[in-house]
Amino acid sequence: MIEARSVPREARSRYATIAIILHWLIALAIVVQVGLAWRMGSKTPEGFALNQLHKSIGVTILMLSVIRLGWRLTNPLPPEPPGLARWERVLSQVVQWGFYVIMIGLPLTGWLMVSTSRIAIPTLLFWTVPWPAIPGAEALAPASREIAHTIGEKAHGLLALGGYGLFVLHVAGALKHQVFEPNTPILSRMAPGAVSGRWWDLRLILIAIALVGAAAFGEFVHPPHPAQGPSPVAQVPAASFLPQTTATQTAVQTAAQSKAPLAWTVAPGSSLNFQTVWSGEAVQGRFEIWKADILFGPDALDRSKVTVVIDMTSAKTGDDQRDASLPSADWFDAATHPKAVFTATKFEKAGAERYLARGTLDLRGVKKPVSLPFKLNIVGDKAQMIGEVDLDRTLFGVGQGAFAATDQVSGKVVVRIQLNAVSDNP
Repeated sequence: MIEARSVPREARSRYATIAIILHWLIALAIVVQVGLAWRMGSKTPEGFALNQLHKSIGVTILMLSVIRLGWRLTNPLPPEPPGLARWERVLSQVVQWGFYVIMIGLPLTGWLMVSTSRIAIPTLLFWTVPWPAIPGAEALAPASREIAHTIGEKAHGLLALGGYGLFVLHVAGALKHQVFEPNTPILSRMAPGAVSGRWWDLRLILIAIALVGAAAFGEFVHPPHPAQGPSPVAQVPAASFLPQTTATQTAVQTAAQSKAPLAWTVAPGSSLNFQTVWSGEAVQGRFEIWKADILFGPDALDRSKVTVVIDMTSAKTGDDQRDASLPSADWFDAATHPKAVFTATKFEKAGAERYLARGTLDLRGVKKPVSLPFKLNIVGDKAQMIGEVDLDRTLFGVGQGAFAATDQVSGKVVVRIQLNAVSDNP
């Protein structure tokens, strides 16, 4: 009797406000997730962006569901309306607890899949807040990681199917009582003010509109794609790097060069860039860490030699999540092959200030001959070189599994180098 006097009758006939808010937020988020899930299977920039949004909403559902479960366990439920058959009460309990399994199990299995994926793509919730991998997942042996990933993938699919079935039962039961059984008010417990027996109850209409809106959002949203390139690095143009000289002075300096090759040191303003195409969108990147040992002389090509060593963990494309995947086994396999090395020992004159370097590129443990045409301008003890070469990534095994195909990520990669150098010789 004390409880009846302290708790208003209308409050006891429905869920608490916080439970109602959590219920509808989770429901709408799940509907959005379904739409996203059907669209994010492709290896396109759009699919990548949808996958990141799907992960963000999934973690949000997980956190909201844990809060909802905690509230459910610590607060009494409103009494069920009289007139419900025993089987309806049992089925209602099964569906409710089944939803908790789905709402918590789906994000957890998705988290397991992400944490044990071969491609280590970090999770940034809504492109801002970092979300870690499951503790201990990254330390698993490759075989154990694959098993754990398979378990997560299979369980995720089964839980999704179970979620569809529970959703149908839940909606069918609510509509049955709302439309055909005015004496057993069910909808009003989660939609206060709804009147049982009304086909066109305002709250029922608003719920339908919200669900359709959530479905449309999941179907048509276009989250921002990964950046197409890193922020630009300040370049040093030839006009400011090379000394200003007249054509006669330049000719005199060039003619006076030693017949022996000179050692050169890489100077600021140098860059090593690459570009490819991902589902029709150009993607540019660069290697932040690399070094070059240069012994070169225009009049000593037969004794010239250049070695460029590239840190394969230093690739930047403007998107942290994509960049984190590049050193993985499916791409550069930097754990096994941390460096790529280009060595050129043969040089040919190809025209005025133009040359061709013939050498070998050792990338991902595969060695292939590469010819690099370049333009070289030497003035005094300074030089500027610009070169460009097309590479086929598939020849070096860059892109494994689903990325071995070139229908989404082009096999052609354009590598561009701009090199400013200063002679070590006095």
